[in-house]
Order: sequence, then C-alpha cells, then structure tokens
Amino acid sequence: MTLRARPSGLTITERDVALIRGMVERGDRHHDIAAFFGLNQGRIAEVKDGRRFPEVPPASPDELPPRGPYLTPKASWMENRLAL
Repeated sequence: MTLRARPSGLTITERDVALIRGMVERGDRHHDIAAFFGLNQGRIAEVKDGRRFPEVPPASPDELPPRGPYLTPKASWMENRLAL
C-alpha cells in the first residue's frame, strides 16, 4: 500500500501558464519558476511540453516577474533574523 501526500490545493490558471511559458522562453531555471509559483518542477515541465494548457501563449517579456532565484520562506526568515 502506498501513501500519498495530501494535495496542496494550489492550482494554476491560464495567466500563470502564460507567465511560466514566458519565464521558460526567457531561460529561467525550472526550479526557480516552480519556487515562484509554489509548484513542483514536474508541473513546470508539463506546461513547457504542452501537456497542460497547450493553447495558452507565453506572456510578453515586460509582463514577467524579475528573474530568480526567489527567496524561500526559510531564507526570508533567516534574513530577517540576521537584521535584528
């Protein structure tokens, strides 16, 4: 018997997919994109390969967030603690 983790409840929208495709085209690393959206790299690969939302075009470069890496909650916490 295998046990699976509970679903996170996170879903991606067409807007998220457009941003993901734009970030992939820009050359962002899959794990940075995944961290930005709170997803795993498998979901990013599915979007990139067209297995999810194949009809959604990439966002334009001026719509994209800044290039990663993105701070994880732990890194943010550590950074705030060091500032004290």
